[in-house]
Amino acid sequence: MSKLGNLGARLHRGEVSYDFIGHRKLWYGISILITITAILGLAVRGLNMGIDFQGGAVFTTQETSVSVSQAEEFAKDASGHDAVVQKLGNGTLRIQIAGMDIQQSNEIKADLAKDLQVDRDTITAELVGPSWGDQIANKAWQGLAIFMVLVVIYLAIAFEWRMAIAALVALIHDITITVGIYALVGFEVTPGTVIGLLTILGYSLYDTVVVFDSLKEQTKDLTKQTRFTYSEVANRSINGTLVRSINTTVVALLPVAGLLFIGGGFLGAGTLNDISLSLFVGLAAGAYSSIFIATPLVADLKEREPQIKALRKRVLAKRAQAGDEPQRTEAPGADDYDDESEDAAPAVVGPRNQTSPRGRGRGRPSGKRR
Repeated sequence: MSKLGNLGARLHRGEVSYDFIGHRKLWYGISILITITAILGLAVRGLNMGIDFQGGAVFTTQETSVSVSQAEEFAKDASGHDAVVQKLGNGTLRIQIAGMDIQQSNEIKADLAKDLQVDRDTITAELVGPSWGDQIANKAWQGLAIFMVLVVIYLAIAFEWRMAIAALVALIHDITITVGIYALVGFEVTPGTVIGLLTILGYSLYDTVVVFDSLKEQTKDLTKQTRFTYSEVANRSINGTLVRSINTTVVALLPVAGLLFIGGGFLGAGTLNDISLSLFVGLAAGAYSSIFIATPLVADLKEREPQIKALRKRVLAKRAQAGDEPQRTEAPGADDYDDESEDAAPAVVGPRNQTSPRGRGRGRPSGKRR
């Protein structure tokens, strides 16, 4: 078995545990810092909206030997704006410049013909209005709002409202970071970017629901025992699904990284960047938020419930009485679940659902099993 597979098995059995919940304030601080940086980047630099959203001109030249980078420089000098240049299969160039009107496009067309050393009449110019992009943006925002409302309702019914709130916070966290990265990097926002943003929401939610499902299963009848607090069981749920989250994230990131770094960066297919960057950042942020934000936030909210607070007091009091409080502050392990506790007979937590009680027959006068 590989080292990662062995680690995953040991995490699932509780033999190894990382204290994610105990260090939640550190993760919250990191996320707040990243989110503030993203918001500042968005406020200061803004988004580089593509031609589909703010309108502009698209120029198509005849076959030319001018490279893409040279054409970008020519177009920037002529218009004063960054341009998106694509070399088409027949050797012609497609130059997109945002924010142009008819008069400006005529002037730029003349300058481009001079710089590219082609006949002006062979360059075709097409104006693109911003209305199409506005319609896409409005539909995307409406779809996003409906999606989030449905997600909250579903999670509140399938799990509970605290998990729905935590998942919603994690989704907003992922979107904010992804949009902020776009503002800081300056990549162009296109309809492909919007599609990428909507795609990562589903992945982020999937990863979060996997942990929530494990947590829900392991916290059945939790208040009937005095061995573990809610936070400790939540930490065990994260550890039990940690390697699965890492594996699915890495597998999902590899093809996206290929598009972003090899296709868009090394091979120069810049049009791949608008969607691959949103997917790459969003997938990474979604995996992070499901482990470090969503589940710790659920634990924080649950620990405010009167019965969960009472459970924590009973657990800590019992440990103080037993004199082993320092050791018991760590997450529970597999052996802890297997051991019987005198006052924890009714408790059913995690793996104990799958094991036969060792004390079967105890308390009967004969001490015999049926």
